[in-house]
Amino acid sequence: MEHLGRAPAGAGEIAERLPVSRQAVVKHLAVLENAGLVRGERAGRRVVFRLTPGPFAQAAGWMHDVGAAWDGRLDKLARRITTPR
Repeated sequence: MEHLGRAPAGAGEIAERLPVSRQAVVKHLAVLENAGLVRGERAGRRVVFRLTPGPFAQAAGWMHDVGAAWDGRLDKLARRITTPR
């Protein structure tokens, strides 16, 4: 993901930078593509993958909402613990 965030790349290029096989990278990319997080486009014999930013924006929004809810819960807990009875 980090590599594709910088530039589109093929599975072989990604594998060169990681301590895993090209086949492992291909399997991971297939899962990410099925999840809609990356898109592969054929360029001759090569498949070039790039990130699809939409799902990441949705995930970031969801994480923000969940984080804000937890912040509220933790603030409420802290007030209960520190408020004398």
